[in-house]
Amino acid sequence: MLMALGQFVFGLDTLAYEEFKRSNTWRHPSTSRVGARAARQFVGVGDDTISLSGWVSPELCGTYASVAELRAMGDSGQAFAVVAGTGEVFGQYVIESLNETGTLHFPDGTPRRIVFDLQLTRVDDEAGGQQVDVDETGQYVATGEE
Repeated sequence: MLMALGQFVFGLDTLAYEEFKRSNTWRHPSTSRVGARAARQFVGVGDDTISLSGWVSPELCGTYASVAELRAMGDSGQAFAVVAGTGEVFGQYVIESLNETGTLHFPDGTPRRIVFDLQLTRVDDEAGGQQVDVDETGQYVATGEE
């Protein structure tokens, strides 16, 4: 397991990412002053984003259904716990965007390879997140705190 987003597990049999990027910002608004540099004050943490990119090719690794599952998770609008394969809990993240590009198409138009880019943004202030399950209709439901 490379990482888990809720109950979705990134790995060779589902969706393996090649690149993991994490970006953190901190807020320091400024106030203009006459004859001096602007005064700055730390007011708190800013955005915490994760970007995962890679490709899937069912002939080699992964499944097209994994990309569709991530799209359904994004459609739900829910936040999901992000946990690294090492056990590190990143927090609760929402899916901001999912981009995919199909290449090397079969004669029927099915791509042999899909390149993807997934953007996640943190929405909680705590270290952990909720456990998420899939109900009998395939919808993601929060089951409580970890």
